[in-house]
Amino acid sequence: MNKITQLFKIKYPIIQAGMVWNSGYKLASAVSNAGGLGLIGSGSMYPEVLREHIQKCKKATDKPFGVNVPMLYPYIEEIINIIVEEGVKIVFTSAGNPKTWTSFLKEKGITVVHVVSSSAFALKAQVAGVDAVVAEGFEAGGHNGREETTTFTLIPMVKEKIKIPLIAAGGIATGRGMLAAMALGADGVQVGSRFAASVESSAHENFKNKIIETKEGETQLTLKELAPVRLIKNKFYQDVQQLYSKCPTKEELAALLGRARAKHGMFEGDLDEGELEIGQISGLIHDIKPAADIILEMIADFEQARKEVDKFDF
Repeated sequence: MNKITQLFKIKYPIIQAGMVWNSGYKLASAVSNAGGLGLIGSGSMYPEVLREHIQKCKKATDKPFGVNVPMLYPYIEEIINIIVEEGVKIVFTSAGNPKTWTSFLKEKGITVVHVVSSSAFALKAQVAGVDAVVAEGFEAGGHNGREETTTFTLIPMVKEKIKIPLIAAGGIATGRGMLAAMALGADGVQVGSRFAASVESSAHENFKNKIIETKEGETQLTLKELAPVRLIKNKFYQDVQQLYSKCPTKEELAALLGRARAKHGMFEGDLDEGELEIGQISGLIHDIKPAADIILEMIADFEQARKEVDKFDF
């Protein structure tokens, strides 16, 4: 056992990221049943839809699972109240100040983890009283930090500053990546892109197939003026780049983005006009498989890599 498996009472220190339009109860329960920690992504759910997913997840697994809550969400109070009413025991917060809800959630007996992109934010989260932090490098898909600090440098810098458990995220989809993150100081890993391309992911099949087609260099962090996001370079991305060539205002960028781009792309399968959020590690994802198989493959790869490292003689 390590700090993360003890904290969440799980078998493996692997957390499935709570990704918008990908992380419904089917994926969360499958990951939890396989020994990891599944997270329902509330960021793409109306409050009552989230309640339904929590209730279905409780029926689908008797293992621990949690909910990811982006704190910029417009229905945040309703979301938090539903989480408490439904007896969810683990909450991952992101995109906001951890002070806002941590004390309230902790008073309800809920384990709280906050997602950060820098050691400064990690320290603030620790002061706010969270039980652990996820330090996410800019390789990660979807919304990201403005600092552009890579996971390889972020993890040891955060480890140097905090005393609470540390979860690494961004660019991790294999057991070898997991071993590297833990060698740098992480106690566990959060995995997004690899689980987006799983059988149980709620994403559209078009998007899942696009993930496994995406090669090295075919994603980019953009739209920093609004909220930095890593996207596949599709037609919408090219439209954004064309607009940037004209030195647009923040309002012009927001107008191009419009509403529901991510839903159109990832959930409805519009590969041209949709926002296709995925990480750089997609270049190493070559198939769509059940979440349980992904976890077993990661653990086997981790053990093999550890044996290989043990053979090094200096």
